[in-house]
Amino acid sequence: MDEGGTIVAQKELLDKISIYVPKNKLDQQPVERLMKLAEVKDRSVNYLVVEAIVEYLAREEKRKN
Repeated sequence: MDEGGTIVAQKELLDKISIYVPKNKLDQQPVERLMKLAEVKDRSVNYLVVEAIVEYLAREEKRKN
């Protein structure tokens, strides 16, 4: 609540992202492939996606320098 007793919505930083697969990439079946790999590796799809993002960022940041 603020000083006047009004309830104020507070934004919360969420460590979540949502992605969509563009139509021109659907033929590559990325979601299905991720699900299959996740099962084989006994990991979640989320785990694999986060690992891929972290590796990509490290590689690209290294390239910039």
